Amino acid sequence: MEFDYIIVGGGSAGCVLAGRLSEDPSINVCLLEFGGDGKDLAVRVPAAVIMMMRDKPVKINNWCFSTVPQTHLNNRLGYQPRGQCLGGSSAINAMIYTRGSHKDYDRWADLGCDGWGYDQLLPYFKKSENNVHGADEHHGDSGPLHVTELLSPRPISSAFVDACVANGIDHNTDFNGAKQDGAGLYQVTHFHGDKQGERCSAAAAYLHPFEDRPNLTIVTGAMASHVLIEDQRATGMVYHKSGEEYTIKARSEVILCAGTFGSPKILMLSGIGPKDHLQEHGIKVVYDSPNVGENLQDHLDVVFDYEVNTKDVFGLGFGAVGKLLKASSHWRKDGTGLLSTNFAESGAFFNAKDETPEGWPDTQLHFVISRVIDHGRSLKWGYAVSIHSCYLRPESRGTVKLASTDPSAAPLIDPNYLSHPKDVEYMMAGAERTREIMTEAPMAKYVTEDYAAPYIEKDGLLGYIRNKSDTIYHPIGTCRMGSDSQSVVDIDLKVRGVDGLRVVDASIMPTLISANTNGPTIAIAEKMADQIKAEHAAIARPTKDEHANSVKVKEPAFA
Repeated sequence: MEFDYIIVGGGSAGCVLAGRLSEDPSINVCLLEFGGDGKDLAVRVPAAVIMMMRDKPVKINNWCFSTVPQTHLNNRLGYQPRGQCLGGSSAINAMIYTRGSHKDYDRWADLGCDGWGYDQLLPYFKKSENNVHGADEHHGDSGPLHVTELLSPRPISSAFVDACVANGIDHNTDFNGAKQDGAGLYQVTHFHGDKQGERCSAAAAYLHPFEDRPNLTIVTGAMASHVLIEDQRATGMVYHKSGEEYTIKARSEVILCAGTFGSPKILMLSGIGPKDHLQEHGIKVVYDSPNVGENLQDHLDVVFDYEVNTKDVFGLGFGAVGKLLKASSHWRKDGTGLLSTNFAESGAFFNAKDETPEGWPDTQLHFVISRVIDHGRSLKWGYAVSIHSCYLRPESRGTVKLASTDPSAAPLIDPNYLSHPKDVEYMMAGAERTREIMTEAPMAKYVTEDYAAPYIEKDGLLGYIRNKSDTIYHPIGTCRMGSDSQSVVDIDLKVRGVDGLRVVDASIMPTLISANTNGPTIAIAEKMADQIKAEHAAIARPTKDEHANSVKVKEPAFA
């Protein structure tokens, strides 16, 4: 079977590309995704994210990766949940819609990524967005991605905002507007309108409404194996499904959208990567690309949890079951109530260090209406809240490497957290102010116990950070974009050394942006969809006979 474009990975970027490219009926697209369709209640009900974050007793829409032992976190293994269904991590995240600072993207341009500055990306943020407040100079109102306010935020989330203001942080009603700094309630990727209160994943926005297009083939349950490469050109993809191996061909391009962990893994399995590492695994070297799998960056996060004197949060206690049943009724009726929460209802951006440039916050907070222990994988009796603090522009760099040549084997993930002294300094400064905010009167009236205090008294704040911190789920950078010859992809996101092959996902970011990464990943894919369609229109169109085999196939009946 042959297609114009094969997209590998149905996460946020893959859904955008599949949806946008197939808008043109002359373009024939195949999307491969290992997980399911991303339509189940665990995805659609926002609060059900807590089910998908767990790795036991079963994994739900989640790869549940782990890191290698982290030297600077007392050799602990980190947890790396990533989405495993159509929609990818947008199907299992906290739905927070933030973009970061314009300085983040202008830094990309300064690093040689012409065309990737903030002014060039803003039109694609706006194109993707359907904001409940309508369009203005910062927002769009006609895109597929629904962005709205939380429908039923808890009063304690607003109290946290008040505590930030009491601590000298400005109130900000729009982190994606005129400025990023400040404290406020987060906007989220909820549907508004007919599906009010449901999660608006990238699949729900860009793919599910159009999955029956005759020029779009979606194959779920497909484990990507390797890219077919002939004479230094990508010609197709090999994948496995239900114990069988299948091969499909690409007339124009193979586009990897498998994410920061998956895309470098597929490149290396295809013979594109560091020569020594490939030879170590007996893989024939197609192109020696030393930086494949390098440059891994992630936001390290430290959590402080507090017992509170209100039951208007998520917790384990008498009456909890009845409260959830009532919340379920509210959500089914109109999408409101406790089940519409994203948990991380409010937050803040601020400078923990005076030397940070104005307008480019170095710390982000997430205020969560539940106690978070080990990513929600451990539960304890009682009612509590958590405050998460992370340094936004870490200097530490890690790697993604192959564990084996088995396509189903998880890669070796090493974020190398806190390996740079600046990261330690800024994490400490952000954590100190975070704990100050929680003592301000608007929050102090709720807090009955500081669970972290005994550990900090024993080990110190840095000891607590080394013992307790982990990812806040924003890995990027392993297929770095650049204009230099050592970058994995060029500024058109074409893989160096092999024609007909691109990477389009968060792995291409050269540096980490100062916010949550889902919205920016979607904007990146929107930009590339426009470019790929323009390039496709500029080349000679295939004849009708050449399209003869491009029939609609929902399940692979081909080898």
